[in-house]
Order: sequence, then structure tokens, then C-alpha cells
Amino acid sequence: MSKIRYSIVAPCYNEEGNLLELRRRITEIMEQTGEPWELVLVNDGSVDRTGEMMRELHANDPRIHLIDFARNFGHQVAVTAGMDYAQGDAIILIDADLQDPPELILEMIQKWKEGYKVVYAVRSDRKGETWFKIWTAKFFYRLIYNITDVKIPLDTGDFRLMDRQVVNAMKQMKERHRFIRGMTSWVGFKQTGVHYVRQERFAGETHYPLRRMIRFASDAITGFSHVPLQIATFLGFGIASLSILATIIVIIARLSGNHAFFGQATTLVMVLFLGGIQLISLGIIGEYLGRIYDEVKERPLYVVNETVGFEDKK
Repeated sequence: MSKIRYSIVAPCYNEEGNLLELRRRITEIMEQTGEPWELVLVNDGSVDRTGEMMRELHANDPRIHLIDFARNFGHQVAVTAGMDYAQGDAIILIDADLQDPPELILEMIQKWKEGYKVVYAVRSDRKGETWFKIWTAKFFYRLIYNITDVKIPLDTGDFRLMDRQVVNAMKQMKERHRFIRGMTSWVGFKQTGVHYVRQERFAGETHYPLRRMIRFASDAITGFSHVPLQIATFLGFGIASLSILATIIVIIARLSGNHAFFGQATTLVMVLFLGGIQLISLGIIGEYLGRIYDEVKERPLYVVNETVGFEDKK
């Protein structure tokens, strides 16, 4: 078997309506390269016909390979599994919903051949998304950019091309709460971006509701920044300073005969305020401790039920 030049990795969860079009467009684009390639499909515990369709696609084209998870482990873990199994010199990550146009891959490959180790796609516009989704996405990317030491490019997703050297470096990163775009920036190497307009889903519904978006943002922030812990510390010092100042003011007021600070209302408000700050601080600490607990258990990132098409993998 000839050495694979390109590996396209597509995590899939209930994507039966998109698989045929994904295969058609990927095949059409990659045939233009004139070089060997593979399409690695990761079935992340789908409950529709996604897994069955993947096997049919492999039967018709042996360049299409399948990783079938034992259950749903999440998008970022599915991407990781695809990278673990990919055999190409360059690995391209793309979602199966076709919001990220496969046609951009040719431009990424050109940048890679110019010497860039990572070529990420920058969203200049997002079609078919609500103003709330667009606004929160922009806020998140700018927040994570400003509170982390690793400068993650603004308005980028996981759609990107990575050199084999980059992927090998990322394989050494075993954290459970993964943020692939942050990890790619952390390893370094020569990187550049290409701009595109993100399209609407070809079929199906989004698998990232608000709850999962919040969890994803939490993983990104706690995985690459200590700022939340520092905020809790600053709040503690700030409130302690205010308490000292308030105590001095109350003492002076009472000695001067001012009765404005007598009674329990002020005390009750302050106790509730301090209690709220303490609970928030404990919650922040708990988030980091929970991640430490997940790491020390050393469970595998994912469990594979079956692989198809990797028989020749060395």
C-alpha cells in the first residue's frame, strides 16, 4: 500500500443525513491533489444509521476508514481518536455537518506545502446562526485570547490542517478535558490562517446546545488559564479591604453619635454578600479540583468498539 499523504478526520454523531454528501465532496476535492489520501470517520456513539452508513461507504471505497466508539465520548475526544489513527503526513480536521467547506482544503494544502505546520480556518462570517450564537462565540474567542498565555487565533474552530510533526506532539498531551484549538496553539510551530464563510448545516440539527457550549467554554478556560483562581483571590483581598474601611467608618460614626448603622439589616446584607462570594470562590476551586480528579484516575480517553479499514496500519 502506498504511503498516505493526507488524512481527513471527521467526527460524527447522528450525521446520517450528511455522510453521503461529505464523502462526495471530500472525494471530489482530494482527487484533485493526485496524491494518496484517507477519510477517517469517527462514530461517536450515534443512535441513528450513521455507523451502518460508514460501513457501507468503506465497502464501496477502501480509502474510507471507520472508528466506532463503544459510547458517546464527545466531539473533542472523537477528534483525538481520529488523530491517533490517522496515517497521513498532513491531517485535516473537519466536521461532518459541512458547515466548514471541504473546498478550502486545497488552499490549506497549498499553505502547508509553503512550509506552514498548522493551517487553521478563520470564520469571517457565519451563515444561518442566531445573533445570540454569533455574539457569544465572538465574546468567548476574545475572552479566551485575553486571559490565556497561549494566543489562540480569534474566530477559529477545529477546521484545520496539521503537519504530522504537530500531531505527534499533540499525542503526548493526555488531558481529559480537551480543547483542540488551544492545544494546537500551545505546541507552537509555524502557523497561518485562511479565511472563509461558515455555511449552514447541510442536514440535521446542531449538537451543541447552550449547556454543551458552556461546558466547552469552561473546559477551554480552566485548561489554559488560571485567571478564575486569581479573580477569586482578588475578590477576597478586595472585600477584606472594604471590610476594614467599613469598620473604621462605622466606629467613627458611632463615636460621633450617628445611629445610621445600628440594626441587623446592614449586617445581614453583608453576611449574605460575603457568603455568596465564598460560594463562588469555592465553585471555581471545585472546577479545577474536579479536573485534577479526572486526570489522576488515568482512565482511557475513549473506548473503541470496532475499527474498519486500519488493518494495514503499522
